[in-house]
Amino acid sequence: MPRADTPVWQDSEPLECVAVVPETPGVRTFVFRPPSGATFVYRAGQFLTLELPLPGGTVQRTYTISSSPVVNAYVSVTIKPGPDSVAGRWMMENLKPGMRLRAFGPAGLFHLPPQPEGKYLFISAGSGVTPVMSMAATLFERGEDPDMTFIQCARRPSDLIFRKRLEYMASRVQGLKLHFVVSQEDPYEVWTGYRGRFNQLMLGLMAPDYLERDVYCCGPDSFMQAVRDMLNGLGFDMTRYHQESFHAPAETMAELTEFDDVIPQEDVGAEVIFAAAGLSARCSQADTVLNVARGAGLNIPSGCQFGICGTCKIRKISGDVHMVHNGGISEDDVAEGYILACCSHPIGKVEVEA
Repeated sequence: MPRADTPVWQDSEPLECVAVVPETPGVRTFVFRPPSGATFVYRAGQFLTLELPLPGGTVQRTYTISSSPVVNAYVSVTIKPGPDSVAGRWMMENLKPGMRLRAFGPAGLFHLPPQPEGKYLFISAGSGVTPVMSMAATLFERGEDPDMTFIQCARRPSDLIFRKRLEYMASRVQGLKLHFVVSQEDPYEVWTGYRGRFNQLMLGLMAPDYLERDVYCCGPDSFMQAVRDMLNGLGFDMTRYHQESFHAPAETMAELTEFDDVIPQEDVGAEVIFAAAGLSARCSQADTVLNVARGAGLNIPSGCQFGICGTCKIRKISGDVHMVHNGGISEDDVAEGYILACCSHPIGKVEVEA
């Protein structure tokens, strides 16, 4: 906490860039301090709005604060501009120590509670790691042994933002359990961690007590949807789930996303039509297509029954299913209408080729 006679930064004062730190290829952290020496007051997970003097005119962009409010002498934002991010590219190419920018905030409802005393599970992908990094650093820097599991997903090991800092933190306290998941390896580098798409089985191995934790998730929309589907399918209490968006951080309660996730229900009827066999069977949404087939006397080849091996892949002709798999089917197969019978739940009337 700042001393009683230390001013708190107000957004009427510009911020001065004092450092630019490369994190991974294409990712940099920009560190700011107010010229007056004022301190920052905010909650871990909130964001700042920066006013950027682009050649075509001034624009305002929001960036999540990646630093911890426990260390309140400075504030940092970490950015990974996309190919169409004019503002982000300007920052990467032009923003240097000594430059001053107008800033507004901090703001946002995706943050730790005022007294974060619970058990936490942080799940992120790509640059979505920035708000949960602020949260993890806050719990680490409070001087107590935290109880948190931190899962970060990226394309390659070299894309894992804050990897060294997270490993340092995990080496200094016993309560931080750190896990990385990558979909590809770096050439000529050894990777002994998790590979593939983050799934239910990985979650169970990384955080066996996930049902007891508050979950904070940030990443691309498709990633967060997959995490919600996973948790819903595992019976997680979704009132303890919190997420942030890459694109639209919420400033007011009215802007918070209301999730309309599909959750198969035991008491809601469905029907599966097996076209090749000329059979149909009534069931509930909670049944899988594989179990319905077996109940109808049909033999769909299957292996693991966890959505991993892909043995039970069949083509869906019509209708909708809710499928939460563990990497056993490709996005191209899904786009062509294929499903995994072992982990697909019929929603209404569904027809398959079997």
